Amino acid sequence: MAEQNYSNILVVAPSWIGDMVMAQSLLMRLKEQYPGCRITVFAPGWCLALLERMPQIDETVPNPFGHGQLRISDRLKTARELAQRKFDLALVLPHSIKSALIPFFARIPVRRGWIGEQRYFLLNQIYRDKGALPLLVEQYNALAFSPKGFSPDSVRGYPYPSLEVHRENIPSILEKFHVPYSDNVLGLCPGAEYGPAKRWPAEYFAGAASEWIKRGGSVHIFGGPKDVPLSEEIRGYLDTRQQNFCHILSGKTTLPEVADLLSGCRGVITNDSGLMHVSAAAGVPLVAVYGSSTTGYTPPLSKRAKALFLTDLKCRPCFKRTCPLEHTRCLKEITPEMVIKELDLLLSNCGE
Repeated sequence: MAEQNYSNILVVAPSWIGDMVMAQSLLMRLKEQYPGCRITVFAPGWCLALLERMPQIDETVPNPFGHGQLRISDRLKTARELAQRKFDLALVLPHSIKSALIPFFARIPVRRGWIGEQRYFLLNQIYRDKGALPLLVEQYNALAFSPKGFSPDSVRGYPYPSLEVHRENIPSILEKFHVPYSDNVLGLCPGAEYGPAKRWPAEYFAGAASEWIKRGGSVHIFGGPKDVPLSEEIRGYLDTRQQNFCHILSGKTTLPEVADLLSGCRGVITNDSGLMHVSAAAGVPLVAVYGSSTTGYTPPLSKRAKALFLTDLKCRPCFKRTCPLEHTRCLKEITPEMVIKELDLLLSNCGE
């Protein structure tokens, strides 16, 4: 039971796609915890369109401050503008000191966040024991309660993110990019902005794509502009005939368009990445390949997801951007055959 019924809440959003998708679980919890509350999300401009697919959000405000930018005078100006909205609660999801400055400058009465970067004086409700809540989604959900008003058990049982998707938009999106419609599509999400230690090899994605095409299906490759060369590399591993059934959408689509297109795939193969979380929240069956990272912190939040990782390597998880041993066995020893087998089993269990 909430000790106070907050009615006007500011959420300072994270700067990664996956983290923002997982944060929807917190937004869902806030609507349960504080019935009738109004939620405003202060978020980077690139993700505002995706936030439109989260019905829990009443308003978005673009965060103009890039990574590492202090710009104190600009932050004071932004804080003064936000102060006029009379927020009674601010939730600061990033752990940086800079992310806590604006709620402090705006004099929002209650400012909650996890301990980090010596920001004690900026927050007045601080969470400290991450050991009791190892998952990032659990840490986010804890912010719906005061530090003294929750237990780890009350945070567990969190809702899974669920983006609004519009499958009726799929034909028009595909037509815009001159891609033929198919109801038997395998989605590939080969990027991982964190680094190559989280990227399954391109030739392995191509191996899975080849098997899917042999069965009569089509393949769509998703990602951002930086993933275009990788997408072209994957397609290049296919023979000429199979390339006709493999379509690169990386760098072309908006995030809402990606969510819609992913929702129409029969299945998705992905790295531990932002699009893994978008796929999970879009409700599509997916197999996620984990290399240097672990499901113990950011698993795919879906009952229709299977995380695949090696358990017999002493060097993983290392959480490094690049393999410190220069072999990436954690990725290379997960073969396309293993992934396709898991996808087939998942589709069978999902009634596909």
